[in-house]
Order: sequence, then C-alpha cells, then structure tokens
Amino acid sequence: MAAGYGTRLYPLTKDIPKPLLDVAGKPIVQYLLDKIAKYPIINEVLLVTNDKFFQHFVSWRNKIQSHYESLKIKVINDETTTPESRLGAIGDIQFAVAKEAIQESLLIIGGDNIFDWGLKDFIVYAKRKRSIVMGVYDIIDKNLATHYGVVSLNRNKKLMSFEEKPQNPKSSYVAMCLYYFPKDKLKDIKIYLEGEHNKKDAVGNYFDWLHKMEDIYAYVFKGNWFDIGNHIVYKKAEEYFSKLN
Repeated sequence: MAAGYGTRLYPLTKDIPKPLLDVAGKPIVQYLLDKIAKYPIINEVLLVTNDKFFQHFVSWRNKIQSHYESLKIKVINDETTTPESRLGAIGDIQFAVAKEAIQESLLIIGGDNIFDWGLKDFIVYAKRKRSIVMGVYDIIDKNLATHYGVVSLNRNKKLMSFEEKPQNPKSSYVAMCLYYFPKDKLKDIKIYLEGEHNKKDAVGNYFDWLHKMEDIYAYVFKGNWFDIGNHIVYKKAEEYFSKLN
C-alpha cells in the first residue's frame, strides 16, 4: 500500500513518495521487500500507488527487480492525483483486486511501516486461522493510542472492536496496516464499498463493520515498530536502524 501523498512529512515528501524515503541508507519499502522475499509462498508483489508517484516507483522497481529474483514486482497506478481524490486504503485494495483479477490470498502491508521482526510466524498463524488476521502492536501508552486505530481483543485474540483514533481508547493495542486476507474473504470488500458504510480511507471502519458478521483475529507483534507518519517517528526510525547497520 503506497498510494498516500505523505503531506505530514512535507517538504521531504513533496517530490518523493514516503515509502521511498531512505532509512539508514535504504528505502522504507525495501525493508519490507527483504522480509517478503524470504518466503517462497509469496510469488508476486503488487505495489499500489497514485499517478503523482507512479513513475517514481516504476524507476525504483526497474533498479531493484534483479535483486529479488523470486518475486515479480508490479507497480499499479490508482490514477488519483491529489490527496482529496485518493481512493483510501480500502478503496485501493479493491482497486488492485479488481484490476488484477486477484483470486489468491493476500498479505497486505502499509508501505510506510518499518519493523525489526520477520513475518514467518504471522503467516503461519494466519493460514492456520483461515480467517482475516491483522498485525497488532501493543503501544503500551493509551495516550499514544489515540493517534492510531485501536483494537480490543478477547482472550483468543479475536477482534471485539476497532476504533479509529478514539479519544478514550479501550486498549493500547493498535493496528499496524499489516493484514492477511484469505482469498474467499476478498469479496466482502466490494460488498462494503457498495453499501451504505462505504468509508474508503480508514481501514478500521471496514473491520468494525466486518467483525460483526465473521471472526477476525489478531497477531500481536513484539519488537520495534515505526509507523512513519511524521518527522519525529521518521527520525527515530533513522536512529534505530542506523545503529543496527
């Protein structure tokens, strides 16, 4: 998922998409590709972006494709040109599903996420559940949780509620924009968008609608995670990964 316009990171992202910003000498999105490439079960990467940054990603893909021989990397243009016209997260997922006629299970990752753990346990857990599974992180501080999509879970890690940036969070668990969609669950996205609850941008609105009809589970990650939405978090990610390299 790389169709945002990164306005909160201006001027850094005025002429470069946020996922292509360098963190310790490597674009954010390449950290994600390095993790994905470890799993032969994943055979293709579809990077969804907008018209403004489409050529940026095509040029980047052309430079790095040879380094990921096991992965076919395709860049998709959702054809939006401004923040006001963007399709939103759920809208972009459905755009990709329809445009590519996707009939396989999907691992969906936000292109501005960066973390220091692997994805194997998440993938194994998700395939075992045979349900939609979301990556969740315990941010500990409920005051910080007000800036994120907050989830509450039962003892079996089943989703009980999902609130977008609530003033009074029910928990300190926040969604990471890391999701597994089994292929038989993709049809629900179109149903949602064609219905009366068609808020396309905030993923939380979709899951809040869906969990009332079917089970959705969470996988709680432990480690270091940076949701690079502003200059402060970007600087923290740079400092952390610079120490690792």
